[in-house]
Amino acid sequence: MKKYLVINFLAMCSFVHMVKAQEDYKMIHKDIIVVDGHNDVIISSILDGHDISNRLTTGHTDIPRLIEGGVDVQVFAVWSDDKKWKTNAFKHANDQIDALEKVIKKNKGKIAIAKSVDEIYKLQKKGKIAAVIGIEGGNMIEESIPYLVKLHKRGAKYLTLTWNYNLSWATAASLEDGKPTNEQRGLSEKGREIIRKMNELGMMVDLSHVSKKTFYDVLEVSTKPILVSHSNAAALTPHSRNLDDAQLAALKENKGVVGVNFYSGFLDTAFESRIHQLYDNHFGKPTEKMSASRKYHKLPKELKFQADAKLDLLLDHIDYLVSKVGIDHVAIGSDYDGIESTPQYLEDVSKLPILTKSLLERGYQKDDTAKIMGLNFLRIMKENEE
Repeated sequence: MKKYLVINFLAMCSFVHMVKAQEDYKMIHKDIIVVDGHNDVIISSILDGHDISNRLTTGHTDIPRLIEGGVDVQVFAVWSDDKKWKTNAFKHANDQIDALEKVIKKNKGKIAIAKSVDEIYKLQKKGKIAAVIGIEGGNMIEESIPYLVKLHKRGAKYLTLTWNYNLSWATAASLEDGKPTNEQRGLSEKGREIIRKMNELGMMVDLSHVSKKTFYDVLEVSTKPILVSHSNAAALTPHSRNLDDAQLAALKENKGVVGVNFYSGFLDTAFESRIHQLYDNHFGKPTEKMSASRKYHKLPKELKFQADAKLDLLLDHIDYLVSKVGIDHVAIGSDYDGIESTPQYLEDVSKLPILTKSLLERGYQKDDTAKIMGLNFLRIMKENEE
């Protein structure tokens, strides 16, 4: 009888400990400031007519899920396809900001635009989400510094210099990948002028998507720490969108910040091959050539989950980045609503407490977890404003 009582007591203690651990990570997540440095919900959802005031059954983001996920600061990316918007890209950028402002006006008790770190903290004290604007793609300034200034006045706190296409003044990783750095065009004199103006404005230079030559050219020009808003470690997942060790060393010297991207394809080298295998096993081999992306969209939910990168792989990238650049230089740039596949258990913005829990389980202390989850992004934003 005593044996069973001891077993029951130990089981109860274990259950109590588990509940306390869950409460602890939830309290820690609530206590720290959470910043997601990159989200594409404007272009993928708001402009398509979805009202993110309400919980949606599609996409990764809406205001109820941001609140549920404890997100204090959300960077809303303003994006235009370089091919489609070779002209009027500046107007398209402003149309997106207009659309975001309409959402905010409708939900003014829950969310507001923040144009500085000081404004972010004021909104946090009021219990409101701080909406920060990031411009993803230099095509939207149409080679015009006055346009750059106007977007900054509207709240743009960073400019991702390129997307997946070269501009006249900066080149993209997707097109320069594989070329020796000394054969890449990189940043033009106009580009250098743009960087200097961004430093003057206090606008962060974002080097996600840029070629290696552009990356190093910017570091020669910028007097402020640079941001790489949504990229991972190339040593773990070789991809043009991820940073190699030399780039990470340069980033560390610059005192910049890299925001880890949640896209399975940037986390796991086996992601696409796993999609093909799951699709072919479920549907049979297609008679026509199909991309991994197209196959992924056709998979049922349970097979998509199997295809998604394991959460541990995201943590591996964070660990690696911290080992190379230091705990003060790693942040979060989820790329929610700009990606088709997220790590398992991080399927939308409401699940960000799981990331806090996972970092704590990896051995990160509360203070270091707080840096990764938000403070590092705010630090570099503040240093650019000064």
